[in-house]
Amino acid sequence: MSEVTRSLLQRWGASLRRGADFDSWGQLVEAIDEYQILARHLQKEAQAQHNNSEFTEEQKKTIGKIATCLELRSAALQSTQSQEEFKLEDLKKLEPILKNILTYNKEFPFDVQPIPLRRILAPGEEENLEFEEDEEGGAGAGPPDSFSARVPGTLLPRLPSEPGMTLLTIRIEKIGLKDAGQCIDPYITVSVKDLNGIDLTPVQDTPVASRKEDTYVHFNVDIELQKHVEKLTKGAAIFFEFKHYKPKKRFTSTKCFAFMEMDEIKPGPIVIELYKKPTDFKRKKLQLLTKKPLYLHLNQSLHKE
Repeated sequence: MSEVTRSLLQRWGASLRRGADFDSWGQLVEAIDEYQILARHLQKEAQAQHNNSEFTEEQKKTIGKIATCLELRSAALQSTQSQEEFKLEDLKKLEPILKNILTYNKEFPFDVQPIPLRRILAPGEEENLEFEEDEEGGAGAGPPDSFSARVPGTLLPRLPSEPGMTLLTIRIEKIGLKDAGQCIDPYITVSVKDLNGIDLTPVQDTPVASRKEDTYVHFNVDIELQKHVEKLTKGAAIFFEFKHYKPKKRFTSTKCFAFMEMDEIKPGPIVIELYKKPTDFKRKKLQLLTKKPLYLHLNQSLHKE
């Protein structure tokens, strides 16, 4: 075993023990964070090309299954009514497997599959999938393995200023959701659309949320609008789609959306309402997400030469 591999296995083992310790002490937020970070590292290794990995294909499959178990434990901690909970004592069985991954040759103790590269679905595609899966009784095989090249965190820099023209920076502060703590890897996709739902600027994704607490997911991230305000067409709107990962269905799903119209562009804080998916870019059939007072909290800054 190379020094690099030994060090990697030690780091993975330490991370798994830390997560399990947090879990047994009831520090659920810390446990979930530790499990999700480790799951992402393991998943990356499981999906590495052959020449970039010191592990065999069989070992990578086992590493991928451990990542799935971490996601399942993480999901169980975030759910108040999970039917098929993945328990802490189950999770502790993974430590010797991970530690001895290079010599492990027994049957994996849990009937799980490695999570394929995460899918990010086009608008409308997800609803069809969810409908089909519900018809078949829920947690079936999940959608076919496929993935999108876009990864959360595609923010663009501010445009160069032009005399007499205004640039807009929108700080996404937080979003209020009744199940905020249960969202896995949440991020927001920001787009600017005309009345027909056509993109007027490049689409941007925020990085994954910085933290979750009570009924809020916190982002605290700046979005630079990729067009001078004066050049936006009449009736345009800025859309914010809240997305999160669903381990059972193995894809990134839109949970709700919000939008801001041109007459709402003014400096300072603004709170906007949340609507049910699918995202309606033409703004024809809008349905509020909930009667509860839950909003997307933004702060706008205008820059003019």
